[in-house]
Amino acid sequence: MGMIVRDGDVEPAVEMRGIVKRFPGVVANNGIELAVRKGEIHALLGENGAGKTTLMNILFGLYHPDEGEIRVNGQPVRFENARDAVLGGLAMVHQHFMLIPRFTVTENVILGSEGSGIPLDRAAASHRVAELGARYGLNVDPGAIVGDLPVGMQQRVEILRALYQGGKTLILDEPTALLTPQEVEELYLVLNRLRESGDTIIFITHKLREVAAISDRVTVIHRGRTIGTRATAETTAAQLAEMMVGRAVSLHVARPPAHPGEPVLVARDLHLKGSQGHEALAGVDLQLRRGEILGICGVEGNGQTELIEVLSGLRRPDRGQVMLKDRDVTASGPNPRRRMGLSYIPEDRHGRGLVLPFSLTENVLLGNVEQPPFSQGGRIDYPGCHTLTQRLMQIFDVRAPTPDTPAGALSGGNQQKLIIARELHREPDALLAVQPTRGLDVGAIEFVHTQLVAERDKGRGVLLISFDLDEVMDLSDRILVIFQGRIAGEFLSGAVTRNELGLVMGGRSLDERAAAAG
Repeated sequence: MGMIVRDGDVEPAVEMRGIVKRFPGVVANNGIELAVRKGEIHALLGENGAGKTTLMNILFGLYHPDEGEIRVNGQPVRFENARDAVLGGLAMVHQHFMLIPRFTVTENVILGSEGSGIPLDRAAASHRVAELGARYGLNVDPGAIVGDLPVGMQQRVEILRALYQGGKTLILDEPTALLTPQEVEELYLVLNRLRESGDTIIFITHKLREVAAISDRVTVIHRGRTIGTRATAETTAAQLAEMMVGRAVSLHVARPPAHPGEPVLVARDLHLKGSQGHEALAGVDLQLRRGEILGICGVEGNGQTELIEVLSGLRRPDRGQVMLKDRDVTASGPNPRRRMGLSYIPEDRHGRGLVLPFSLTENVLLGNVEQPPFSQGGRIDYPGCHTLTQRLMQIFDVRAPTPDTPAGALSGGNQQKLIIARELHREPDALLAVQPTRGLDVGAIEFVHTQLVAERDKGRGVLLISFDLDEVMDLSDRILVIFQGRIAGEFLSGAVTRNELGLVMGGRSLDERAAAAG
């Protein structure tokens, strides 16, 4: 385990010593060490499931550690709940915002700080919120209804609430997950202002780019243990990646030029009402061709989920048509489409990808049971399926004792690799890959990216939906931007920048930007 770098000249704002947290069947934190100096932006880096959020929930009083000590400003503390943590000068901005959409900005900011039995002076509170916003560059209308604000503005409200409560050490959990590139840059400016004012920021992330862009120091954790702490300026992305997985990792996808063929999956004028009655799909057209990776990017909640449900056969559109290999499959469900050569890596691996009590072998059989080599003459070939599962486990590095192990006993990353193994083994004509590397470490991401490019080079069409813009840009040959249920732009890979994609993701056109620049 790496040692924490200590600096006698700068008193730590937060120290966590030997933190252990156990849940049934898993040790989420296993002796973690963390020291965060006052007035720094300290990145906590690790893959999904590494133990980052659990550790911060312990610091914020949402969980209690089984072992270990926490010190804030040099004093031992034991926070019984989040209220204690707030009184101790901590504040947490969660990945999924804790806001009430019908309330105004001011009402959300002061929620929980009103004071028992004291009449609320809304005008004074609104004035205080406006002052805080002006001081830190968090400019947002105190009287605006939060549900009407874009995601980036809602995040500003969360940060304002943290500051209003007196937070001097702010914990931000994956704060860029729902933001466009422009909103990310604006967030960085805000965080730098906070640091200049003497505030301390703990920035939880799994993205190496963010560590380099914003942090002063970085602590890497892996499988619940501290690997080490480094000064960001004195380390590289490759070194951090190696700390995360224990070996050298290529951070760049080797992707030779594509040779697209005929369309294999086509959507025409897709319309679909969402669960709230709004138009989730508002006339989507797309063509996925053989031999290409077509990436779809957009801020979460702009119709990606509904599009995949329609393309995979889980939902029927209100209007429009889906063609698979020149056949109309609009009225077909998932199984006929699978038999025709469609594979699907779902975002929700528990809800749609696996049956957790089933063995790995049984999960490999899912969706394949009617076809050779899984069955012959109406009988399932269990020995053959067992052998095949063992081979897929080796190829895709699915770590489990045997093919008879229940899928629910695997880590999230190994569950994801099992789904990918099953879907690619089918040698599909078209592959729907939704968040295919979610929960994987950078080494496994490297492997999955290589597999997707290999599928493309075998003449298959790959439709990639990811909320990681770097992943979309690294893998895609063409990129579509989806905004409010419509395709808002189409770009060739290499002919568009992150900022340009970000503008379109936020509902603006590149023509607007050019006009503004002129």
